[in-house]
Amino acid sequence: METTCIMCPMGCALTIEEEAGVVKVRGNTCPRGEKYGVNEYVDPKRMVTTLLKVKGGGVLSVKTSEPFRKALVPAVLQAAAKVLLERSYKAGEVVVKDVAGSGVDLIATADLVLERA
Repeated sequence: METTCIMCPMGCALTIEEEAGVVKVRGNTCPRGEKYGVNEYVDPKRMVTTLLKVKGGGVLSVKTSEPFRKALVPAVLQAAAKVLLERSYKAGEVVVKDVAGSGVDLIATADLVLERA
C-alpha cells in the first residue's frame, strides 16, 4: 500500500506492507510517519468537518470530536445531512451526540445565535 503521510508538512511518501504478520513502513523521515503508516494500514481513522443546516436558512460548521473509523465516514455525513438546527449553540458545544452510532459527537466550531420569534 502506498500513501502520503499527513502528520507534518513534509508529506512523506510511505510504502506500507505486512511481512510475517508485522506491518512495515518505509519512506517516513520521523517516528510519527511510522505510527501514521501502521494506523492507516491496520485501522484508518479520520476527522470530519461538515456543515449542518439551520432552520430558516444558513449553516453551522461542525467537526467530529475525535478521529473515528474511516469506514463510517459516509454514514456520519449522511446523518449530518439530515440534521436541521432549531436552537443556538456555542463553539465547542456538542450539537449531535454519537452521530450515526460512530461513537463520536459533532461539535460546533463557531457560535450559532438564533433570534427568538
